[in-house]
Amino acid sequence: MSGPGNRNRRGRGVALLCLGLLVATAAHAAAQLEQLPQHWRDDQGRALALTELLGQRVFLSMAYTRCRRICPTTMDELQRLQRLLDEHGEQASIVIVGFDPDNDDPQGWRHYRAQRKLERSNWYFLTGTLAATRQLAHQLGFDFWTYDTHVMHDPRVVVFDRLGLLTATVSPGTADWSALF
Repeated sequence: MSGPGNRNRRGRGVALLCLGLLVATAAHAAAQLEQLPQHWRDDQGRALALTELLGQRVFLSMAYTRCRRICPTTMDELQRLQRLLDEHGEQASIVIVGFDPDNDDPQGWRHYRAQRKLERSNWYFLTGTLAATRQLAHQLGFDFWTYDTHVMHDPRVVVFDRLGLLTATVSPGTADWSALF
């Protein structure tokens, strides 16, 4: 049967499919390093644009300095990743963007790095404005919210290739980093 009701349903289905493709295309466009917010400060207070890291892989995660459960585990996993990068002779940037710009400032990140002995020069701990932080989180699918004085969030690492294209999203708790080599 192909009456008017069926044609309307098919038309709506096609419209929804087109809308879904537009959303997917928009999400894909945001999956490029150059499409992310670019104005950040590192733990020394220096300005850094993410596009400055093009030319090697970038492993990007978000964290906050006062986290006691998820972020330490993510840092351990990123250190494990660093050892694999070293074993494979690959240079890469490991970028941590603070969820909480009020507390994850350059001084807080400097202390965090020193306390955890994360002193390698290819590790970047970044602070931005609240708007830039939220935009980056939204574009890369980092869900977070504040509960009391804590930032609630899920762990994840996104991987960009040398050209700045998003190639993988990894959950540090179940990461098989070797699959990326």
